[in-house]
Amino acid sequence: MTSDIAQHLAPHGILRAGVFTGNILLITGTSPTGTPQGVSPDLCQAMADHLGVQLELTPFKSQDELVESVASGACDIGLVGSDPARAKKITFTPAYVEIEATYLVPAGSTLQTVAQVDQPGMRIAVPSRSAYELWLSRNLKQASLVMAEGFEATINIFVQDQLEALAGLRVALTEDAKKLPGSRLLTENFTTIQQAVSTRNANTVGLKFLSAFVEQAKASGLIASLIAKHRVNGLVVAPAHHTTQS
Repeated sequence: MTSDIAQHLAPHGILRAGVFTGNILLITGTSPTGTPQGVSPDLCQAMADHLGVQLELTPFKSQDELVESVASGACDIGLVGSDPARAKKITFTPAYVEIEATYLVPAGSTLQTVAQVDQPGMRIAVPSRSAYELWLSRNLKQASLVMAEGFEATINIFVQDQLEALAGLRVALTEDAKKLPGSRLLTENFTTIQQAVSTRNANTVGLKFLSAFVEQAKASGLIASLIAKHRVNGLVVAPAHHTTQS
C-alpha cells in the first residue's frame, strides 16, 4: 500500500516538498549547506522516510509562490497555512500545529479587545498575503487593512503612519513589542492559524495518506517532539481531526 501511495506522491522516488521560510516558528535555522531546518522540514523528512523515498526540500520566501508550485505539480507537497482562498488552488490536510494571531497596539492606545479593533476609523497594518491577512480580509467588518510586503515593512508602516493596530503572530509580536516602548499585545486572539500539509487538488489518494499521517504524527507525539527538539515557543499541536484510512 505504501508503494502505491508513493506512486501518487513521489512517482520518481523523490518527495518534492515546499516550505515557507518566512515562518520563524516552523523554520528555525539552516544547515551548513543552506537547507532549511525546523519542525516543517523534519515533518517532511518523516513523511519521505515513511514512504521509503528521498526528500527534495525547496524553500520559498513567498507563500503565494509555494501555493502555485504545489498547484502546478512542481512540488508534490507544500507546508503552509490552510485558508479557503488557497484551498481554491490546492487541498489541505487537517492542521498539524496552530499559531495564535493577535494585535499589537501602540503606547497610549485604549484598545483592549479584538472587537474594539474592528471599528470605523481603525487602521490595521498587516503583511500582504499572509494567512492572517487573508483571514482578516474575509472577516473584518469596519476596520481597514494597510498592507505591506513582508513583516519589517509592515512594522515600519505601523510606526511611521501611527496606525491603530499591527496584526501578527503572537510570538513574533511579543518580540516586536520590546522594540516599541509602551506598546502591548491584546490578550485575545483574532484567529488561530492552521498550519497544514497541502497537495494538488487532483491527488485524492495522496491527500488521504497525508491526512492520516498528520493525525498519527499528532497522536504519537511526533509533532510535540519536533517542537521540543527545536525549542519553539508559540506552536501548539493541533487538536485531533478524525479521519478514516482504507
